[in-house]
Amino acid sequence: MPELVRTLRLRDLLLLFIGSVIGSGIFRTPGPILRQVGGSVSLSLLVWIVGGVLSLLGALTYAELAAANPEAGGLYCYIRDGFGRLSAFLYGWCLFLVIASGSVAALGRAFSEYLARVLPISPAEQTIAAVVMIGIVTAVNVWGTRKSSDLQNWTTLVKMGIIVILSALLLALGHYGRHIPYGFGTTRHGLGLWSNFGLAMITVLWAYEGWQFGTYSAGEVIEPQKAFPRAFLMGSLILVGLYLLAVVAYLFALGPRDMAMTDTIAATSVSVVLGPWAGKIVALTILISTFSAANSVILTAPRVFYAMANDKLFFKKLAEVHPRFKTPAAAIIGLGVWSAVLVCAGELGTFSKLIEGVIFIGWIFYGLGAAAIFPIRRALGGPANSLSRSRLSVDTHLLCSRRRRHRRQRHLSRLPRPFPVQESRRRHPSFSLRPPRLLLLAQTRLLLNSVFVGVRL
Repeated sequence: MPELVRTLRLRDLLLLFIGSVIGSGIFRTPGPILRQVGGSVSLSLLVWIVGGVLSLLGALTYAELAAANPEAGGLYCYIRDGFGRLSAFLYGWCLFLVIASGSVAALGRAFSEYLARVLPISPAEQTIAAVVMIGIVTAVNVWGTRKSSDLQNWTTLVKMGIIVILSALLLALGHYGRHIPYGFGTTRHGLGLWSNFGLAMITVLWAYEGWQFGTYSAGEVIEPQKAFPRAFLMGSLILVGLYLLAVVAYLFALGPRDMAMTDTIAATSVSVVLGPWAGKIVALTILISTFSAANSVILTAPRVFYAMANDKLFFKKLAEVHPRFKTPAAAIIGLGVWSAVLVCAGELGTFSKLIEGVIFIGWIFYGLGAAAIFPIRRALGGPANSLSRSRLSVDTHLLCSRRRRHRRQRHLSRLPRPFPVQESRRRHPSFSLRPPRLLLLAQTRLLLNSVFVGVRL
């Protein structure tokens, strides 16, 4: 039976990480975030920084898990190995029905909305355009992992370049830079301020959402123990830098007051600085960005359904690998079809409804996946292929003295290679996958917080 082939390199994983995150969020959310914190520039920037730090911590946790168990399925495998098959089963079906499909459908909706700014099309034609975009991305991913990865690399580089160029133009030509210091105060205080700060965090987490998708393709990454820590660390830092650059550029172009009043921040900023004709440039940029983000989801998420089918928790057909293209073609097609159905689902297929479902359901399982590191570490008797065992120390060697670095390398060279979690169960028969009491309390708190978020939404 054909199997998946390891074909993704460090460069591919890094650009996949960045491309999965940069969708339409940075072009739409900075205005609403500033409005939610009462027009305070300092709190708005703090929201973006805190969101970036949380994403960095989560990404590094997932990098350790991916390096320890480089198996197709990623987060699904961590939940399965940490908390059992039932939790993994629930996550896999939520991923198929809401998280991955909802993300693709939301990106398809955003794609069609901005296509309408370039071409005069009706609402019905927008729906058709979203479905066609999903169909094209699905076909490319069935064609081959290498081809879809190359497409991902080029589209990611293009949208990163456009963000940098547009931000530089807004910073150079904007006239409201002197107004920014006057926006550091806020009119809200006490509990209301922090409540709105929390709501703004939900919005910014949508803009940072997507970094976990890279783990789903761990079974196709070359040298995953080296690639995942490097790619996730560099990708997180690049994203925080790009987002802060873009937000400051919007402030220079519009000023705090006007920025808080618009929901299409990128188009409005460019139109004010460069003229109305430049709005189509932003629309084209978002078309490329949403296309790239949708491609990254369909490139990675079907590997979870492939792993579930191999565990007999999903339809058996989805465990098949195409004999010619070496891709899980049935799983890819299944995700594409269901995403297209969500796009056509009337009121439920609107952009806002789709992202609310993705954030509410998704972050419950993202937190559960991160918590899985504790039982997995206990099973391995130590860090799950600790980042210190990877080549990450080479990237940060300027922070260490030469003598300490050499001593550490000699010590690590004597350590045995970590073994997979599945094998660890045989070597440690007394190990139980039941989480400790404190971890159960943390999970309960996470679920309650998620329900609170859902009520507020």
